[in-house]
Amino acid sequence: MCAAFDNHLVRVGACQVSLAVGKVGENRSAGLDAALRAADAGARIIVLPELTPPGYVFESAAEARALAEPADGPSVTEWADLAARRHLVIVAGFGELGADGQVYNSSVLADPSGVRAVYRKAHLWDAESDFFVPGSEPPPVVDTEFGRIAMMICYDVEFPEWVRRPALAGADLLAVPTNWPADPVPPGERPNVVTNVQTAAFANRMFIAAACRVGEERGVSWVGGSLIAGPDGYPLAGPAGPSDPEVLVADCDLARARDKATSPRNDPHRDRRPALYA
Repeated sequence: MCAAFDNHLVRVGACQVSLAVGKVGENRSAGLDAALRAADAGARIIVLPELTPPGYVFESAAEARALAEPADGPSVTEWADLAARRHLVIVAGFGELGADGQVYNSSVLADPSGVRAVYRKAHLWDAESDFFVPGSEPPPVVDTEFGRIAMMICYDVEFPEWVRRPALAGADLLAVPTNWPADPVPPGERPNVVTNVQTAAFANRMFIAAACRVGEERGVSWVGGSLIAGPDGYPLAGPAGPSDPEVLVADCDLARARDKATSPRNDPHRDRRPALYA
């Protein structure tokens, strides 16, 4: 269903999954099932939510630590095996128990050759700082068979200067595992977290695929809102609703992300004036 990357066209999948804190085996199975559905629909790049195996609403740092696993643990191994077996790129969020003994909110990128990169969330939201140590490395940009893919996690994408880093480093697609807690939204409006993804895609002229979760967890409900946005900022798939699991797919011509022109005379990267921003 998808052309090879010499034509830059690839089908991208964003998997909105129902998860529950502490139910690692069930969560991992739900994520795997959604990834398989996306692959069966022709997706070659697949994004799963933030903290897919452990869930999100922890009661204590001890609980978050008990549900974390190393970057070569069973969840990452399962995703890497699936990537190799089905010839995919998979980006997924997990609770990482680092070799340094710290616990991180992390995401992994695996392709048919194995694990290519692990990213640790740099901007922690609300109580996350009670459970995780923030990462200190910029989002990696990984050359894959299908294109240049970067990743960050949830709240990270609300910092324009952070999103700009992988964009300037040549990312065609930014994969965003996320858990967006629901807030009140005025009638007729989209959640700000959704429109922010669209704005970030437009401002950087790149594709963004965001995968959220559903399933009330310890009194917290979720935006859902998973979407795949093109470099003009408009959704190619989604946004998904707030209640149900959903697998979104969209055919993305990743070459479009390499042409930053917005008019015959304008390019938002070339037109930057960093000396004025200090």
